[in-house]
Formats: sequence, C-alpha cells, structure tokens
Amino acid sequence: MAIPSIPASTTITVLPTNTKPSSLPSTLKSLSLSGKLDEALHLIESHPLTPLPLQTYDALLHACISRKSLHHGQRLQNHLLLRHSTKRKKGRGGNQQSLLEKPALKTKLITLYSVCGRIDLARSVFDSALVGTAPESVWVAMAIGYSRNGCSKDALSLYVDMLRRFVQPGNFAFSAALKSCAELGDFPVGRGVHAQIVKCKDESDQVVYNALLRLYLECGCFEDVVRVFAEMPERNIVSWNSLVSGFAGRGQLFEAFDAFRRMQGEGVGFNWVSLTAVLPVCAQINALCSGKEIHAQMAKSVIRPDMFVLNSLMDMYAKCGVVDYARRIFDGMERRDLTSWNTVLNGYAIARRMEEGLKLFDKMVDSGFSPDMVTFIALLSGCSHTGLTQEGLQLFHRMRTEFGISPSAEHYACLVDMLGRAGRLKEALKVVKSMGKKPSGSIWGSLLNSCRLYGNVPLAEAIAKVLFEIEPKYPVNYVILSNIYANAGLWEGVKMVRAMMEKRGVKKEVGCSWIEIKNRLHTFVAGGGIELRNSEKYQKLWSELMEAMRGVGYEPDTRVVLHDVSEEIKKGWVCGHSERLAAMFGLIHTRSGIPLRITNNLRVCADCHSWMKALSQVTRRVIVLRDTKHFHHFEKAVFEVVWLNPVLLQVRSESFYFVSPRRIVSSLRWNSDSLAKSSPAFAGPLTTLHNLGFAPLHSELIGFRFSALVF
Repeated sequence: MAIPSIPASTTITVLPTNTKPSSLPSTLKSLSLSGKLDEALHLIESHPLTPLPLQTYDALLHACISRKSLHHGQRLQNHLLLRHSTKRKKGRGGNQQSLLEKPALKTKLITLYSVCGRIDLARSVFDSALVGTAPESVWVAMAIGYSRNGCSKDALSLYVDMLRRFVQPGNFAFSAALKSCAELGDFPVGRGVHAQIVKCKDESDQVVYNALLRLYLECGCFEDVVRVFAEMPERNIVSWNSLVSGFAGRGQLFEAFDAFRRMQGEGVGFNWVSLTAVLPVCAQINALCSGKEIHAQMAKSVIRPDMFVLNSLMDMYAKCGVVDYARRIFDGMERRDLTSWNTVLNGYAIARRMEEGLKLFDKMVDSGFSPDMVTFIALLSGCSHTGLTQEGLQLFHRMRTEFGISPSAEHYACLVDMLGRAGRLKEALKVVKSMGKKPSGSIWGSLLNSCRLYGNVPLAEAIAKVLFEIEPKYPVNYVILSNIYANAGLWEGVKMVRAMMEKRGVKKEVGCSWIEIKNRLHTFVAGGGIELRNSEKYQKLWSELMEAMRGVGYEPDTRVVLHDVSEEIKKGWVCGHSERLAAMFGLIHTRSGIPLRITNNLRVCADCHSWMKALSQVTRRVIVLRDTKHFHHFEKAVFEVVWLNPVLLQVRSESFYFVSPRRIVSSLRWNSDSLAKSSPAFAGPLTTLHNLGFAPLHSELIGFRFSALVF
C-alpha cells in the first residue's frame, strides 16, 4: 500500500514522552473521545515501538471520521505503514502485519476517506484489501462510500462484483444495494435484490425494509410499498414517513392523512420530515384543526423547527384561509428564503387581500430578495381575482423590464384571466395572439371562462373548438361551454356538448365536499348523504333553518341548475349540493358557535354562496367555504364603535346586528336606507346613546368593540 502524502501539522501540543506503556491505550482513548487528535498522534509517534491493541487504532480512526479530519487519518495510516515496514526489515513483522490486514481498520480507513470526499484514497485501501479475502464489511464500506459521493452506479457494480466473488451479502449489503437502485431508478435490479432478501436465511432488519420502501416509492410501485409496509414486523418513523409521502405523492390525500393519524395513534411520534410530508396534505384538504394540532406539537418540541418546516406550516395556514397566522409565523422567522416570501404572498392572493400583498412585495424587494416566476404567478392571480387590473398590468410589465423574467404560460394565463374578468375580452384575445408562443390550454381556458362571465357565445364556441383539440379529455372545458349555452337558453347546444362528452368518454367530475370534525374528515357527494338527509335531526333542523333563512330574504336561485327540467326538480337538486350536506352535518355534530370549515372540489355555485351567507346569518356561525378558486368567508365582523362623549356614539357600519355589552339592544336588521327612515337619530353618523339604550359609563373617551353580523 502506498504511503499517502500529508501536509505538515499546524499545531501540536508537546506532551511528556515518559508515559508508561501500560497506560498508553487508556490515555489515547481519552484523547480520542475529547477530540485532541494532535496530542494523541504525537503520543503515538513518540512511542514507536510500543504495541497497541486494535481497539486503540479503531477509536482514533472513529474520532477522525466524526470530525472529518483527513489530515489526522493520513498521519495515523502513515504511522502504521512505516511501523510495518520497520518491523519487516528487522524480521519481526508477524504481529504488526496481521494488525495492518485487519478488516476493521481497513473499513474505518475507507469510511474516513469517503467521508472526506477522497474516494480515490478509499478505493486504494479497498484494492489492498482484495489481496486476501475481504469480508462483507469492507465491501459495504466501499459501496457506501461510492453512494455518499454520488457514484451510485459504481456502488451497484461493486455489489455485483461482490456476488461474483461468492461473498455472502447480509443486511448491510442489501440496504446499500437497494439505496443505489433507488437513486438510479433501476427497478429490475432492485427486484433482484429483493428476491435475494427473500431467499436469505437471516431475518431482515428495519433498515432493509425501509430501503425497500424507498426503492418502490422512487420507482412508482406504490402497491409494493403498501405490501412491504404490511409485512414489516416492526415499523419506525422512517417507515411511516415513507407511507405518508407515498400516499401524498399519488394525490391520495385522505389516505395520507389517515396514515399520519395511525402513526400518531401507535405512539411513533414525528420528526421534521414527517411534518413536511403531512402539512401540505392538511393544506390541500383544508384540515385546519389538525394543522393547528401539529403546530402545537412543534411548539412543545425542544428542537426549534428549521426554515423548511416553517415554510410548510405557513403554507398550511395560507391555504386554509388563515393568512394572518401565516404572516405571524413569517414575522417571527429568524431566517427567510424566497419560498417564505412567496408563501405569504400566495396566501394574500388566495384570501383576496392584495393591498397587503402588494405592500409585502415592495418590502420583499427592498429587503434585497429578487422575485421569481412563482412570485409573479401569485401576484398576478391575486390581482385578477380582486379586480386590480391596472396594478396587475404594471406588475406584468415590471416582471419583464425591471426583473428580467420571461413570462411563462402561467403568467400569460393570469394576464388573460385578469383582462377577461375586467370585460376587456378584445385585449385578452390580442394578448393570446401576440404572445410569441403557442397558447397553452390554461390560457385558452381563462379566456373561455371570461366568455362565460360576459355571455359571449360566438367567441366561446371558437375558443372551445381549440380547447377540444388541445385537451380532448379535460371535462371542465365541456362543462363551461355547456353552462354558456344554458345561460343563453340554447338547450340544443347543451345537448350537443353532452353528446360529445359521451362519445369521447369524458365524464364530469362529481361534486364532493368534506368537513373536519374532532380530527376526522367526513366526506359528502352531491345528491348523496341519503341516510343523513332522512334522519329526524336533519329534517327538523333543515325545516327550521329554511324558515329562518326565508325571513332574512333567502330564496333558492334555480338558475344555477343548467338543465331543462321543472322548477321543483331544480330546487331539489340545489338542496342536494355536497357543501350543504357538509354544512348540515357540521351543524348537527358541533356545539353552537363553533366555526364550520368546508372544502369543495369544484367551484361553488351562486345559490350555495347565498345559502351559506344566510346560514351564517341565522346561526351566527363563522363559515369558511373553500372551492378550487377562492375562499368564501361568512362570519361575524367586528365593527368599531367609539364613544365620542357621554351622549354620542359613532358607528362605522352600513348593515349589522347590534349587540350591547350588557344586553341585546335589538335583533332587527338595519341598513343605511332604513335607518334614516325609521328614526331621525340615525340620519347622521352620530347617534345618541339613549336612543340605543346605552348608559354612559364616564365622560372619558373609551373604545368599545361590538359584535355585528354582515349581510
């Protein structure tokens, strides 16, 4: 074995050389544990003829590996090589020769060099070990070294070479080979390794099972993941993380959430990898209560979460419609990256609070962060949905000129949607024709939706024709065109679109809603929930609610039922929408005053929006309804009521239920038109306290906040 060259030592603390040989091993072990490698090596070199046990060298090399100290490891190897050479010249090399050939030392040296990125030196040590019969541990150390340095193909070749030399693989070799197969995506070889594991007499450990889970996840064989997971005698947190990530990656969000709940039920606990896997699931299914529970567990942890976990937590809150919580976490972060800024900006866009979003964007630029494509997708979509057309156009211009970002298809889709929602269809069409690249389906789809908003049938037909060629199996395009025909009373067109869908095998997605109650998700489909709807509680509550809702002006709007059927049938269909079933289930199974958070997989129809508003009004509940596009908030708003003097009160509101801090003053519905007619005292912004039944507390300026309900 060649002697590696090493640089001169930088600092050495000179120790007394009169250390007794009998105490030398314990002294060296103590120095190794404390990390004083310079002192330890100087002590060895000052006693060149003192024999040391294998454990001493093993401890020194382990300390070198822990500190990634290539220099000290090379010094120790040189010492062994020089000593071996001296012994051979004197004819006394028997014992020392056997020490150099010990597999344990070679394994440690291979690991040290690979950890320090010197795979060439590791291979040199490994090749010297092949002169004799190298055990599995040496092969595994070299394979892991290759894998650690990104040479997965070499690691897998080494495993094959090991089999050719009739070295029996064990759990360490199996796990190393499976890791390489997963990194390379080599499913056939991975299957072969799995077959060897099944044939092996020794029982597989958790590391091997987890490596199998990772292999099948990387290769997209999720059925095998579930099967291997079920066969595992014991599961640790890595096993559960693989299962949760696998379900989430396949879009099986409810299954992922259920797996996380099972994991918690078995007392496995969690790590940051677990949370980065499950928090996006909570965000997508709007499981805010579970997300808050996870946040509470994070707060109790003695380990501070890293930036990536906090980004996932902010994303969960933002996508659950609680952007203020996301902003609170953002403001408390010690370190932020661009993803942190984009997450909060996207939260403001979802919540339609773009004035705050634009202020945050300016703060982001002033802080030295350069926006990327994701930043502008969030900003442009937010401006589109809040009607800030001019601001959106300015952002689109700045994106190209100031920040040098070339617009993608998503940016153009946001721009077209923005112009279309503003009724500027000609400008939107001009953008599509002049964008310099082939328009994607999302761009044409945005324009088609604008035609729906403004009832432009001829343009919608032309756009739909293009979309049916680009996305022949996408059902949303057919549904929008059918709705455009129905809104225009063109029922023959509706029949034509449905016939086209049937001919091409395109099926409309079934409306589905879900609500989280007591850490469980309850799902409902449109027209379903027969058992719930037939129950006595449901029918009694429905009857009472409909009577109360009619009292506040709600009547079913059957125009949203785009079918040529009778009015009674339309009313029945509207009442069976999935979000209403979820809301009724929530009212039955939660206490009064508990907010209802409902998620719908489609866009909420206009009548369901009105129904939810009336429901919030009569039940005085906060209701948050999330669909594929927006959050719809129906909640008690807090209005500012300021005492101007002992007898005057200023109320900043137009329409509200007014509640006294002592007693209910009135449960009548008031608005700006009826106030002046019913009492002259309400004609101006100032209202006498005595007309409202308040007794002044004292003459100082006091601020009160009263509960009011927006209509």
